[in-house]
Amino acid sequence: MKKTNAARILDRAKIEYEIIDYDVDPIELGAERVAEKTGQHIQSIFKTLVLTGDKTGTIVACIPGASELDLKAFATLSGNKKCAMVPMKNIQELTGYIRGGCSPLGMKKDYLIFMDMSALKLENILISAGIRGKQLKLSPQDLLKVSGATTGVISTLKSQTA
Repeated sequence: MKKTNAARILDRAKIEYEIIDYDVDPIELGAERVAEKTGQHIQSIFKTLVLTGDKTGTIVACIPGASELDLKAFATLSGNKKCAMVPMKNIQELTGYIRGGCSPLGMKKDYLIFMDMSALKLENILISAGIRGKQLKLSPQDLLKVSGATTGVISTLKSQTA
């Protein structure tokens, strides 16, 4: 199997991980579908969001699948006054990844990465391997170590979760 950039980064750092393959639904790329297809709990699926800050430029947030980003808290943690989601059409140009396959590891540039603190309560989390249909399962501490991410409370549970 061909390794993704994200997997090669973990290999170089000698970090243990598991690759979990799943069938991609091109219409429904959300974390809920990934949780369903991989048999993992939705709060252990971490989605990668790409934003732009008024002071930092492009920045990355990793938050649990059933949560939404708290823009105010994220702006504060990242040293910005305001943050906004990067338009979908610009994601690939900035990161090298497409929607539904955006990993916090192995982006075109080393952007500042911020991860929701809830990850630290979990034994393992899943992040995109960098392509649709593959997730990397690893310890949140290992992800912090290899990504240099900053942790903070940057998400809130979506009110309409099941």
